[in-house]
Amino acid sequence: MIQIENLKKTYPGKVPTPALKGVSFKINEGEFVAIMGRSGSGKSTLLHQLGLIDTPTEGTIRIGNFEVTALSDAEKTKFRLQQLGYIFQEYALITELTAQENVWLPALAYGKDPEHCWEHAAKLLDLVGLGHRLDHYPNEISGGEQQRVAIARALINSPKVLFADEPTANLDSASAKTVLELFRKLNRELKQTVVMVTHEPDDRRYVDRVVWISDGLIEKIEKVE
Repeated sequence: MIQIENLKKTYPGKVPTPALKGVSFKINEGEFVAIMGRSGSGKSTLLHQLGLIDTPTEGTIRIGNFEVTALSDAEKTKFRLQQLGYIFQEYALITELTAQENVWLPALAYGKDPEHCWEHAAKLLDLVGLGHRLDHYPNEISGGEQQRVAIARALINSPKVLFADEPTANLDSASAKTVLELFRKLNRELKQTVVMVTHEPDDRRYVDRVVWISDGLIEKIEKVE
């Protein structure tokens, strides 16, 4: 599903900073994988390379049948929209739009039928337990609910991979548990591939494997029983 080979990322400057130093591993279709490590270890940098948000200095990333590091900027933009979904720590919802409008928007950018997408957005919000919040604006719902809107938005184009960057960092423990259980439900019931960066050791119990990153290298890959 995702094959990473010798991935390196060095940030330029007077003193170049190597964030990834040669990372290689594979993520299987339908897996729920956590990327974990200390602050500054390179875990978010790795996620940004996999999600085509940033460009590696060296190495290759293959997602499905595509060598995505070889794509042009325009091709990467199209691939992200059609194949990948993103959930961010800060939710990144548009405050002037309702929950349903926020979820609907990426499907419009894809060029899908507006009426069908509107109905699909409502179904996805119902799937994440927010069928009663369709007309609410972000400032009218809790942080946990905003993150569930963001998850529904990430699912609107039926992505092959769902990327989540510290999705529970701003949530209380109850809301965090709800979001993580939702990820596990999507993974188990819909076979959704999920790649999540987290700093919480307890999150391990929700995933299939943990890729531990230390100083820009893989420290170990742990299968969770």
